[in-house]
Amino acid sequence: MNTKQAIAYIQSSLSNTIITITDSKGNVKTWSSSGTVGFQGSRRSTNYAAQATADSVARTAVQLGIKYVEVKIKGLGYGKESSLRGLQLGGLIITKISDITPMPHNGCRAPKKRRV
Repeated sequence: MNTKQAIAYIQSSLSNTIITITDSKGNVKTWSSSGTVGFQGSRRSTNYAAQATADSVARTAVQLGIKYVEVKIKGLGYGKESSLRGLQLGGLIITKISDITPMPHNGCRAPKKRRV
């Protein structure tokens, strides 16, 4: 089993940033969020909180022996680019970046016509 290669999932919402690092089979190796790093309230959704979260996850992943990471980004929050920067600052080498944000094909059903 090659533990040097892993997958990093970044789930960036409008109120929090959650980063999970798994091996190639999908087993979680380490994870962190802006709340577990120590940010509270509206500060969790900032770019700096996302970068600090990614940095802490990357440091623990390097201690586990992970060097290369394939990144999958999901969500529409503010911390997408800064979390990539934090992973690099933590010592991980990013090999591939892909966006897996779900996109609606046709959207929700329109409300019915109003009868007066």
